Amino acid sequence: MSETSSSLLEHLAFLYGEERAQPILEDLDALVVSRGELASSPHRFTEKDVALITYGDMVRRAGERPLATLGDFMTQHVADIISTVHILPFFPFSSDDGFAVIDYRGVDPNLGDWDDVRRIGRTFRLMFDGVINHISAESDWFQGFLRDDSRYREYFTVVGPDADTESVFRPRAQPLLTEVPTVTGPRHVWTTFGPDQVDLNYENPDVLLAVIDTLLFYVAQGASIIRLDAIAFIWKELGTPCVHLPETHQIIQLLRKVLDAVAPNVSIVTETNVPHAENISYFGDGTNESHMVYNFALPPLTLHAFQTGDARALSRWASKLEAPTGTTTFFNFLASHDGVGVGGARGLLTETEILQMAQRVEDLGGSVSYKTNVDDTSSVYELNINFLDALEDPAVPDMGAASVARRFLTSQAIMLALRGVPGVYFHSLFGSRGWSEGANQSGMPRTVNREKITRDTIEEELSDKGSLRHHVFKGFRQLLKLRASHPAFSPEADQYVIPSHDSVFALLRVTRKSDDFVLCLHNVSSRSFDVPLDVRGTPLVEPLELTNLVTGEQVRATGGMLGQAIEPYGTLWFVGRPSMD
Repeated sequence: MSETSSSLLEHLAFLYGEERAQPILEDLDALVVSRGELASSPHRFTEKDVALITYGDMVRRAGERPLATLGDFMTQHVADIISTVHILPFFPFSSDDGFAVIDYRGVDPNLGDWDDVRRIGRTFRLMFDGVINHISAESDWFQGFLRDDSRYREYFTVVGPDADTESVFRPRAQPLLTEVPTVTGPRHVWTTFGPDQVDLNYENPDVLLAVIDTLLFYVAQGASIIRLDAIAFIWKELGTPCVHLPETHQIIQLLRKVLDAVAPNVSIVTETNVPHAENISYFGDGTNESHMVYNFALPPLTLHAFQTGDARALSRWASKLEAPTGTTTFFNFLASHDGVGVGGARGLLTETEILQMAQRVEDLGGSVSYKTNVDDTSSVYELNINFLDALEDPAVPDMGAASVARRFLTSQAIMLALRGVPGVYFHSLFGSRGWSEGANQSGMPRTVNREKITRDTIEEELSDKGSLRHHVFKGFRQLLKLRASHPAFSPEADQYVIPSHDSVFALLRVTRKSDDFVLCLHNVSSRSFDVPLDVRGTPLVEPLELTNLVTGEQVRATGGMLGQAIEPYGTLWFVGRPSMD
């Protein structure tokens, strides 16, 4: 037995028992052998890696397949600043803008076909969604279950209507179970995210094998990164919270071993919108689970900093931020197709601070989504607002496009400076406002972040030098180019949070080979002031001879001060080498 097979057998025995494990392993080995080696040469992330998160039809043109339009638009406008494209679920679907997948192996004909997807992959690395916690109620799998087809009879989690589910963690304020009519009578199926998204039953090993085969199919179509959507919920056991269970981690470890064996260049990123300590558990031991985890604490902590003008909570958290190994890192993001989840900030911000953020979002015209707690109370789960809009102050008039862009770009600069791989949402890169009309029409608050734009419209606005889109995109391009130009921004480079003014998020990135560094300063307030710097505990020794990475101007930092004022909502990135005693 090979080392990989032996290791897989251990995971299968944990999940299904020793007697069942061996025949399951034989089926799994046959599946893996049938795929062969799909790719090789493990990929290590560098400072040049940036992912663009987008729907397949985010930009449209009449008479063209949206995926073809998207690919051409990105090739023309972002190929020099974006390395990876995360195409949000582009499969046939029934609801939730793609996350209720009808057919895991198809491409929504309204978007295009697999040739269009692979064509994008010729210019960019591809990131696909593995929506494997649940599947659409309209899928063949679930329809087979309703017909009592023997193949699908055990594909879904069925419990009695009176089952005790009080301890189950609930990300939605709606019923956990959905009654459905089957040929054998009504049954109650587990639906974590709603009645159209039916949870799969991983206690049936056939489900696990079918999902593994699906993920390997994605790799064969060109996926270099697979995002495991809502992965924390995949194993159910009544009497537990049904989140982060040991079986869930075993499944992720098994998936990792399969991919390491047949496609070592493919990375796993886990999407778990939960408190930070629970989130980072999906790194495993640093070698056996995800290569990246979504950094869910970053968006609410950054938003809190700008809303209050106080970066201390953000700085405290970032000062303790560690990835387990040199081959794992964070997937840093601020905006996405969803809202701003607050789960990652629980334990880092008080409930009062979270409620204050939520109130301000509502004052700005956004909305707030809630989750149901085990005691039947509700808590804030997500802030449904465009991130650029969320930075506004309801008491202050519009500052004008240039000033609005500066504030927004400073928030994005924080994300780009932190150790990890940045995930930039399409609407952030192109300076979009929220789409409240769409949210009102759909009745889904998250739609506020999902506007589809015609290519002619967006290109016309980008060419208008006075427009917000122009200011944001131009500034974002500059930040991304600067980031890619310096190895101190590598996910493997060291990181230090430097004590400074309460309104400044000060971050030092230092290369491990040459000790070259980038000092990144970000003012989250509307005030201008001289910047104090405390470099004790870092490789730096005063005086510091700094060069502004943007302007080339020289600055000398000494006596615990930068020697230069930072403007309101300003960003200052400096390069240099450590001084020697």
